[in-house]
Amino acid sequence: MKYDRDEWHSGGEYPPDLPPENGGTHVGMFLAWAIINGLAGEHHRRHSKTDLDAVVARQMTGRDFLRRCCDGKFADVDLNDEGNAFALDYYGKPGGSGEYFDDYADVLAEDLPSFYHVEDTWENYDAIAAVIDEEFAAWREERTRSG
Repeated sequence: MKYDRDEWHSGGEYPPDLPPENGGTHVGMFLAWAIINGLAGEHHRRHSKTDLDAVVARQMTGRDFLRRCCDGKFADVDLNDEGNAFALDYYGKPGGSGEYFDDYADVLAEDLPSFYHVEDTWENYDAIAAVIDEEFAAWREERTRSG
């Protein structure tokens, strides 16, 4: 299952002044968070180890990983079982309909011309990662309670 694709965002009302890769910045930030938190899928642990390590070391952004190792597509193969369960709840079904999009916009794009004007920086990653961390902790706690 594909959660999202950078190309799904770079058409239609996409700002003409931006490069197409900005359509994947939000995807890449979520993917980087998953990688840094040990939720990468087996496929990447086998075939993209050097690139995973580069993301963890902040030598490659999640968006660059998305483009280089995932062909711009964020799919279930990119995450392990726990990562997929969380992504379904927080990132949302294919096309992105989850709470993550609202959090991303609130934290990073509030004063920008569009959602896609967020710069692919580690400073921006840190801001959204703090929110994802909170959501993940609450999600884990809820799963533990409901058993």
